[in-house]
Amino acid sequence: MTTEQKLILIDGNSILYRAFFALPLLSNDKGVYTNAVFGFTKMLMKVLEEEKPSHVLVAFDAGKTTFRHQAYKEYKGGRQKTPPELSEQFLLVRELLDASSIKHYELDQYEADDIIGTLANRAARLNFDVRVVTGDKDMLQLVSDQVHVQITRKGISEMDLYTPESLEEKLTLKPEQIIDMKALMGDSSDNIPGVTGVGEKTAIKLLKQFETLENVYQNLDQVSGKKLNENLTNQKDLAFLSKELVTINQDSPIEIEIDQVAYDGYDSTKLTALFKDLGFKSLLSSVSNEVSDEADEAEKLSKIDLNIVESIDEISFTGQDALTVEILEDNYHTGEIIGFAIANTNGNYFIPTEVGLGSEQFKSWLENPEQKKITFDSKKVMVSLRRFDIEVKGIVFDLLLASYLINPAENSHDIPAISHRLGYHDLLFDEEVYGKGAKIKVPEQLELADHLVRKAKALFQLKADAEAKLQENEQEQLFKELELPLAKILADMESTGVNVDQKQLEAMQVELKERLATIEAEIHDLAGEPFNINSPKQLSVILFEKLNLPVIKKTKTGYSTSADVLEKLEDKHDIIPSILLYRQLGKLQSTYIEGLLKVIHEDNKIHTRFNQALTQTGRLSSVEPNLQNIPIRLEEGRKIRKAFIPSEEDWVILAFDYSQIELRVLAHIANDEKLINAFKADRDIHTQTAMDVFAINDSDEVDDLMRRQAKAVNFGIVYGISDYGLSQNLKITRKDAQAFIDQYFASYPGVKQYMDDIVHKAKLDGYVTTLMNRRRYLPEITSRNFNQRSFAERTAMNTPIQGSAADIIKKAMIDLDHALKSEKFAARLLLQVHDELIIEAPKTEVDRLLELVPKTMIETVELAVPLKVDASQGGSWYDAK
Repeated sequence: MTTEQKLILIDGNSILYRAFFALPLLSNDKGVYTNAVFGFTKMLMKVLEEEKPSHVLVAFDAGKTTFRHQAYKEYKGGRQKTPPELSEQFLLVRELLDASSIKHYELDQYEADDIIGTLANRAARLNFDVRVVTGDKDMLQLVSDQVHVQITRKGISEMDLYTPESLEEKLTLKPEQIIDMKALMGDSSDNIPGVTGVGEKTAIKLLKQFETLENVYQNLDQVSGKKLNENLTNQKDLAFLSKELVTINQDSPIEIEIDQVAYDGYDSTKLTALFKDLGFKSLLSSVSNEVSDEADEAEKLSKIDLNIVESIDEISFTGQDALTVEILEDNYHTGEIIGFAIANTNGNYFIPTEVGLGSEQFKSWLENPEQKKITFDSKKVMVSLRRFDIEVKGIVFDLLLASYLINPAENSHDIPAISHRLGYHDLLFDEEVYGKGAKIKVPEQLELADHLVRKAKALFQLKADAEAKLQENEQEQLFKELELPLAKILADMESTGVNVDQKQLEAMQVELKERLATIEAEIHDLAGEPFNINSPKQLSVILFEKLNLPVIKKTKTGYSTSADVLEKLEDKHDIIPSILLYRQLGKLQSTYIEGLLKVIHEDNKIHTRFNQALTQTGRLSSVEPNLQNIPIRLEEGRKIRKAFIPSEEDWVILAFDYSQIELRVLAHIANDEKLINAFKADRDIHTQTAMDVFAINDSDEVDDLMRRQAKAVNFGIVYGISDYGLSQNLKITRKDAQAFIDQYFASYPGVKQYMDDIVHKAKLDGYVTTLMNRRRYLPEITSRNFNQRSFAERTAMNTPIQGSAADIIKKAMIDLDHALKSEKFAARLLLQVHDELIIEAPKTEVDRLLELVPKTMIETVELAVPLKVDASQGGSWYDAK
């Protein structure tokens, strides 16, 4: 230990919050959340190593109420409730500090800031060198010659050090002016009002001119800007109240002295035991000399032999190599490749972009199917390299898909998150390397190379763990025969893209603008005056004050004008249907037509990206743009599909749609005899259900209303609908809705038995599976909270049905791709939209395709009921449907 008197003061709440939101939600093998504790621990160990303090204290907030609430009861009033996943980690971090022999302290009615300010003040008077570690810039008011403040940035991995000189350099303010700056600008995170219209720049400008808040108010006649002057004048009390709120109390009645926070180092035995319990394998070697399998494994992962290659000759390939391709942005169709990395048993190699893309040898390796490649997101790898005429082959493993199958509920499936979940914690998250949100900078080559090589090595090592888990879950077949080959097909579809008639979209844009203008005029006429229809405030005044429509729901800011509110008022005034239509068409215009026009590529096509590892049911989704979600209830929405046309002359668009696949899967899973017989006889299932529910013997007696109600019950049952949900759908009483459901279950007892059995099984196992063994975990199924438990029960009923339907169409895509290639069709698979496959093909192939595709889709699985496929064709997607 150093003999220099150095005190480290850590803002416990601030750092824990930062760590929690900077890192994905990680847990140990006991299911205890640990991401915030892990981030805090890394920060703490880094600070202890670099600063070598003689004294350390971690301060915490004592509770929700402080002396500041006496001055302003709304103080911190806007803060959201602390997530329970974070709350439980506060106990763990205190346990960590105790094991580290580090004092922690909190004081009723005071905040961590006040404890830190008071101790910093006392220590400075005793000639201590003081370092404050926090994520809160309010602490900058403590900066002095002896007190320096370190503010976390990029999550918690990097910090900015503030001294009086650097503070003046960065903010052009003195430490004592920080309080006045915060008083003027306020702080929304703490609900400190400040002065309206004054942000950081304006506050700094005022303080550079007048030095203090008091001087600002003594010289208001010199403040330029009419509105600013007016706000300062009218809100003087708020400004001085804000100053009181942001001022750290440096003379708090704390009952702890400097000598009580002396630090002599941690107890390695205690920390080793705690790190093992928390699953912090990578930190074990830094606190323990004990040689263990875990520590040894962590040590292996933490040491990187980094080879930056100038020629592909320098790489010693093994035929079983991990490959990472790093792209600067999410859209790998257009994003810049910033480097490659390869890891194998011979070494770890970083390949600069120009070296990799400029090498025929590297291209040959990528295209060689005999050279087995371990990847993360194989679809991204294939699509991104096709832009450079490289056809990647030989991919035998995809960690993204493996992680997704193992637990689709995880909120992050990137390499660092998977690595951390499996106990390896020395790999930085991308946000920590490239910056938060959009990745905006490329690090220096050495830093980039280190990050990519660590990813590649983690990928190489984690393959065995992931494969073992897939085997344990009996998901090897699902992974190898469904998801992995599907990635290649989706890559082909993304690269092919869908041809778009841009002029037709532009014509629709003009037409919709004119239609919106007409409807707007009608709404103004019905209202008796012009107003901004898109302003909820102005609209609420027209509806509920001028037109005196009944108020359905109130919000903090006035009357609600949400869609569900307007739908309940639809029959109360002619203006309501017009407003609903105006909103629908406005969304079509802005989100879909304008949105589609923005993403047309130079080849005149739209290249959507299919999310293969997102939904918990296994369904695909698409982004940039979402082509699965084009609204088709309105004719104007359906017309958008007219712009999607074949990419070649004398070609057509064909659509093949599984008919009622989820109800057919339900019949199979539930093994309900009556439901099975109805499908086998090819009866209209909604008419049959109406006959059963309404006790009608002749299908001719089933009217449109009965069939519509039966259809709502059928699909409601699939989604575990309640009497309330069905009553809302059909606009009937809950009693009548429950009677419908009871009669349905009486008619189809196998379905009722399935529902009961699957919920019971989910409670025992903690998860449900599809026909192809896809899992969905349901931890809330045993929750004491009724709403959470009910949702989990409905999910347990639905997931095996919806997930199996998703698996079936995925397998159909693989079977169809094989059939088209075997028969040497020119036809191309373009899109998958829920239960539908969209294909483009030459007209000469249409007759054969109308026979081949439905046959392939029907035969892809064998169920207790026959599958059915509807086929159609046309000169556009619209015409085909």
